[in-house]
Order: sequence, then C-alpha cells, then structure tokens
Amino acid sequence: MTTHDTTEPCFATDIITFYHPKFWGLDSADAFRDWAVKNPDRFWERVMDALAEAGVSGIELTFAPGDIDSVLRAFGDAPSFRRELRARGLSVVSAFMAASASPDWRCGENLHAIVAEAERHAAFLADVGADLLVAGLPMRTTFGTRPPFFVDAAYMTRMADIAHVVGEAVAQQGVKLAFHTESNSTLWYERDIDLFMMMTDPRYVWLCPDSCHIALGGGDPAAVARRHTQRIALAHWKDAVKPIDVELTIDETVFAQQQPYMTELGTGIVDWRAWAQAMSRTPGAGIVLIELDEAADPVAALRAGTAVVREARA
Repeated sequence: MTTHDTTEPCFATDIITFYHPKFWGLDSADAFRDWAVKNPDRFWERVMDALAEAGVSGIELTFAPGDIDSVLRAFGDAPSFRRELRARGLSVVSAFMAASASPDWRCGENLHAIVAEAERHAAFLADVGADLLVAGLPMRTTFGTRPPFFVDAAYMTRMADIAHVVGEAVAQQGVKLAFHTESNSTLWYERDIDLFMMMTDPRYVWLCPDSCHIALGGGDPAAVARRHTQRIALAHWKDAVKPIDVELTIDETVFAQQQPYMTELGTGIVDWRAWAQAMSRTPGAGIVLIELDEAADPVAALRAGTAVVREARA
C-alpha cells in the first residue's frame, strides 16, 4: 500500500471518451457506431493518435465499438494490438465487462456463461499485458415498479456468491476483478458499496469507485475511498454537476438520462484534493483513469483533466 505518492502516475482514459460523433465529423451516435464497427482499423488508428497527442498512455476497453471484438477485427490478436500500442508508448490498463453485453447476473442459470465471458476478457487482458477486469452489478428497477425490487442482504449475498466465482476464475490468469459504482445500479449508494464490500472476500473482489457516480448518488467519493482504501485496484476520476435529484426511468435510456449530471474534471462538485489524497494510499495509486463520456474534443478535455489531477495531487 502506497502513501502520498508524488511520482507521476500513468494517466489513462476509458475509450468512451472518444465516442462523441463530432470528434469523427459525424452527426449522430448511431452514425458513429455504424462507421466504427465497419472501420475498426481506422477507429483505433485515430484513437491512438489522439491519446498520444493528449499525453495519456493508458486505455480501458469497454462496450462496442471500443471493445475486445473490435480490437481483434482490427489487429488480429491481442499481442499484435499490444505491439501497436507499445510502439506509441501506450498500453491497456483494464477492460470493462459491460452488463448490457454480458449474461444477466440476476438469473442463476447464467453462472456458467458469466464465468466464461469473464474468462474470455481475462485471457485477452493477460495477452495484452493488463491485469484489471472491471464489472458492475445489475441496475435497480424504476422506483415505484411493482412488484418492488429490493437491494437487501439476500440480494447482495447472491451477487457476492457470483463475484467470488468470477473473481477466482479470472485470478487463475493473473487478473483482478474490480466492481464499478454505476449510477442507478445496485452498487451506487455508499450503503450499497459498504454492504457488497463487507460480503465479499478481499482476495478475489476489488473495488473500482467512480467519483462522479458516487456523488450523483448523494455520496462522498473521498469518504468511500478512505473506507475501502486497501481494496481499490483502480478508480474512475470523473466530475458531477450535482446529485441526481429525480427518479429516472431505468431502461435502455438511463445512461443518456444521467449524462446531463456529468461534467469535465474541475467543473463540478467533486473534492479533487480529498479524492487524490485518498487515492494515493490505494493499491491502484499508480493509475489515474480520467473518464470523460463522449468528449467532442477529447484531446483538449484530457489535457484539462490531467492538469486538474496534477494540481490536486501537488
């Protein structure tokens, strides 16, 4: 465990940073996704150029089009991708196993498929030189839905059981499983995080707190980080405008509904000095992953974000 590390961290970002259609000269998200799926080589070429220009060396893979399948279509295999990245001073630090593209954790019959999907991600990560697999717990249901869905001890016990099996499986390939604190998910409120961490084995289950999402739930990101210091393998550094103050409809549009509450680093309510201080004591202190969902000018946004982080860490 590190304490007040003053060395320069590896700055990283989620590939979602590059999903804004304006960055690609396109007029809609659908047009961008269609183009990127059809042109994975050109997609990755521009992403890598932009990363190098921004001075950010690490990437987190996520859902399509910046996913593992896209990499394999563009480069053939993980070692080839690793060589292309290394030639530019870049590397993969993690991969996010999106719930929308994975078997449903609420269905007990899906355990075999869930483990198989995690093992596929872990094998890719090992081949590309990374060791962090980020996952999330299922979403809540819209408030007022009948019958009601409760995030209680029985539910968290089931989630912990699955997390243990998945965490042990990916550990066989030298990969850590860390859970992301997504807004409106069952790992959102401070209480959710504390309950899940209490019920899981620290040898197999790690935490990936997201400063923005915790703040959107009315929580204190730095306080969460301080309580779970030893279990934070990675963190998403993102800012929030204010806590979400309405009950959102939780369906396929929920992520778009959350978007107006998110903002670039340094322009919102997150206490970056407190967060940076807490992060400096974690096992994941060596990586600062700046998350900027769909930045129209990702190079400028990443440069601004790294400046905020450097000031907070000073």
